[in-house]
Amino acid sequence: MGGRTGLAADLISDLLQRTYWGEGSEDLLRSMGNAAVRLPLPLDFGDSYADVVLTGKALGDVPVVVFFQMDKTTRSLKRIQLERPRHGVNPPAFRAISAALHTAYGKPDKLCFIPVRPISGYQAAAEELWIRSPAVISAIYRDTTLQAFEGCLYGLTSGPCGLTGQLLVRVSPIEPSADPNPDPCALALREDRAIAPAVH
Repeated sequence: MGGRTGLAADLISDLLQRTYWGEGSEDLLRSMGNAAVRLPLPLDFGDSYADVVLTGKALGDVPVVVFFQMDKTTRSLKRIQLERPRHGVNPPAFRAISAALHTAYGKPDKLCFIPVRPISGYQAAAEELWIRSPAVISAIYRDTTLQAFEGCLYGLTSGPCGLTGQLLVRVSPIEPSADPNPDPCALALREDRAIAPAVH
């Protein structure tokens, strides 16, 4: 592993070394030091919230914001999400992040495609997923399709219309499962609810 694409593994490894699943926001602020920002109001991510973020980070030379998502019940670290600010979401950025992750972790264990549905605002999504102990790493690229704008015009969609694209990498703990061969795409679809507007 060499070149700037190796920075993907460096950033994710650093985050995993400096955090532990289940820690609280105050612990995160101490371990991240001056790089961490405490948000005045937490951002809601469906099953979690983020009140601590890191800025000034990059994956494959693509700037991202790091959200530490806290479980709403236990108020402890549930997953880490690295998200590209919305104005910079485009196919070249996804290709750069994907290339960095391929260099760092090899071929993905699974490719997932989330179909276009009215409830999702007619957003299609593609996901690459790696299972690398102690974490599951997934890169998700979502983009609005033409149907979203048609739905806005004709009142066909039951969800948000005209959504902007999203580009994010999620790092989650590997959880014990009764299924010896769990379907990573099923996991991705369950966690797909946990997407919220990013800090610009």
